[in-house]
Amino acid sequence: MNALTFIDTNILVYSHDTHDEVKHQVAQDLLAQLWTSGPGTLSSQVLQEFYNVATRKLQPPMPPPQARQVVHDYSDWCVVDTDPVLIISASRLSEQHSINFWDALIVEAAARAGATELVTEDLQHGRRFGELQIRNPFLP
Repeated sequence: MNALTFIDTNILVYSHDTHDEVKHQVAQDLLAQLWTSGPGTLSSQVLQEFYNVATRKLQPPMPPPQARQVVHDYSDWCVVDTDPVLIISASRLSEQHSINFWDALIVEAAARAGATELVTEDLQHGRRFGELQIRNPFLP
C-alpha cells in the first residue's frame, strides 16, 4: 500500500494561482504526480478553504462554477470531514504544540486520514506529529 500524502489548502490554491510561477508549477507537478500514483488525500476543510480563497482572494477571482468543479474533481480525495471530535482533538494539539488552531485541524485531519506526509508551507518543514511528517515542497 502506498503511503498517503495529505494536501493542505495552499497547495491546491497555488496549483490554480499563476502569480508565483515557481509555486504554481511545483503545486501542479505535485498534484499531477499524486493524481497519477493515487496516494493523495485531503479534508472537507481544505475544500471549503480552497473555494473561499479561489472565489474571493485570487486575482482575478476564480468564477464560482470553476471553483465548484475543482472541489468536485478533488472530492474523491476527501476522506475526512470536520466533526466535533476532530475540533476537540485539534484544540488539544494546538495547545500542546503551540500551533494555530486551523493548522492543528489540518494536522489532525491528516492523521485521521492515515497520511504519513502533510504537504504545506504553513508548518515547519520536517516537523513530526506522531507518524505524520510535514513537508514544504517549495523549499530548495
